[in-house]
Amino acid sequence: MIVFVTASASVMVALAVTGFIGCVRLNLTRSEPLGLWRIEQLDRPAAVGDLVFICPPATAPFEEALERGYLRRGLCVGGFAPLIKTVAALPGQSIAIGDTVEIDGAVLSASRIRRTDGQGRPIVPYSGGIVPQGHLFLHSSFASSYDSRYFGPIPVSGLLGLAKPILTFDP
Repeated sequence: MIVFVTASASVMVALAVTGFIGCVRLNLTRSEPLGLWRIEQLDRPAAVGDLVFICPPATAPFEEALERGYLRRGLCVGGFAPLIKTVAALPGQSIAIGDTVEIDGAVLSASRIRRTDGQGRPIVPYSGGIVPQGHLFLHSSFASSYDSRYFGPIPVSGLLGLAKPILTFDP
């Protein structure tokens, strides 16, 4: 039995190290399909429509999101796991928040704003404005996603690369 447990633990450690070095991540959130994803280097500026891995900044709103269970722990600064989100707006674009998100006057699909989270706690949406230089406005079409609808634009300095599915499934 001890040999089995030791061998199993060794295999799990080896897989974790391989995943970290090989830029492979396990997504366990419903913002994007569950499963294995690869971080692919991005050799150009991010563009609207890119599905990316990005580290959130170590700020009070993200600390609260971690405490509430919206985010997972990981290797990003602040102890956060990277987010997988779609770039919805770039610097200079205008964001308006009402019942949905509007970018430069056009409604972003699947962007309904929730006023409470799944546990009935109030969740405050982003106030809107112009995406500042060096920031990205991120979105997920999953209705309960914690994305820029709530935390606003985040620094592009946290961008890790494109998110490419390896083995994923929608529950």
